[in-house]
Order: sequence, then structure tokens, then C-alpha cells
Amino acid sequence: MNLEVNAIFQIAGIGIIIAMIHTVLKQMGKEDMAHWVTLIGFVVVLFMVVRLLDNLLQEIKSIFLFQ
Repeated sequence: MNLEVNAIFQIAGIGIIIAMIHTVLKQMGKEDMAHWVTLIGFVVVLFMVVRLLDNLLQEIKSIFLFQ
């Protein structure tokens, strides 16, 4: 249970940091870089979520298939 809470805080932290970087870059007039930073942040979080979903599905599989 502690691992999932840590993952949620990591994802939230990444989102906050990416939002701040995006805002700073947009204010500097570098909108292209801001969009790239947002896209890279999204991909990183997406990989984290996919890994967590894989762990969840493995846990469900082990419970219902008794492995």
C-alpha cells in the first residue's frame, strides 16, 4: 500500500514541476520548448502508470487464478 501512495505523490510532483517549467518557458516566449517539456512529462508519467497497471493486473491474476 505504501508503494502506491509513493507513486501517486511522484506523479503529482512530476505534474507540478512540469506545469511550472511549462509556464516559465511560455512566459519566455519559447512555446515550442514548453510543449516538448509537457509531452516528455506526459510520456514519463504514462510509463509509470503502465508499470503500476501491470503490477495491479499481475496481483489480480495471482488472486483469481491462485498462482
